[in-house]
Amino acid sequence: MTQTDGTGRHRAGQSRTYLMCPPDYFAVEYAINPWMNPGEPIDTVLAARQWRQLRDTFTRLGHTVRTIDPVPGLPDMVFAANGATVIGGRVLGARFRHPQRAAEGDAYLSWFARNGYPAVAPSSVNEGEGDIVFAGRVILAGHGYRTDPAVSRELEALFGLPVVSLRLVDPRFYHLDTALCVLGAGTVACYPGAFDDASRAALASLFPTLIEAKDEDAEVLGLNAVSDGRHVVLPAQAAGLAAQLADNGFEPVPVDVSEFRKSGGGPKCCTLEIRETRQSALAPAP
Repeated sequence: MTQTDGTGRHRAGQSRTYLMCPPDYFAVEYAINPWMNPGEPIDTVLAARQWRQLRDTFTRLGHTVRTIDPVPGLPDMVFAANGATVIGGRVLGARFRHPQRAAEGDAYLSWFARNGYPAVAPSSVNEGEGDIVFAGRVILAGHGYRTDPAVSRELEALFGLPVVSLRLVDPRFYHLDTALCVLGAGTVACYPGAFDDASRAALASLFPTLIEAKDEDAEVLGLNAVSDGRHVVLPAQAAGLAAQLADNGFEPVPVDVSEFRKSGGGPKCCTLEIRETRQSALAPAP
């Protein structure tokens, strides 16, 4: 299916494969980002229902969802995006900054190995698609709070793509996927205040269309979204951003994942894309 943007161009969605982890052990037991407050209880029943609704949304849109078994004692394992980066069927594992999450890296690497993917253990600290964003012809790599800038060399060596480093400067947006979402060919949505001047300039040079999220939408993690090139699954509370997306020819698909925001997460945090090839509808047109 296609949808036309304001210029008459057609946006076509592309079927994707996602890996997700059920929130069986999800909780806020420690604080490693400004969103986390162990004193604020999680409604585990509601979290499970919101996770299922997110999974069902992906399948309704025509995507394939695979699951990894959660591990007791790893409450943040539900945030599958942090578990690895997969491009062209190759996998770079994650190495977490904080010891509370360290064991997640091995759990995800083991899943990929069992399922026949050539998986590489990382040398540098990197938190998977939390900070590493595939943009078709380049890889965007966030740093400043979690991922080490040195991961750029590993990414270039493994995936054979140039890497553009982006520095995050607002601790609320501790991962790149909380401040930016590549939407489609040549189009990105971002919160400019999350980046330093050089990174904002780099984004402007890379993407002909840059949708700037307002404060109120960034502050509900509205940019922690998943795009298939047409549909954009985003937090339901980011109504202003949804309207901006629609104005640019995308079809916003709001979901309520408010329980996961208590840990600094949203739809993208819960979703790791398994890319079998490097070809993508997100690649900018020649």
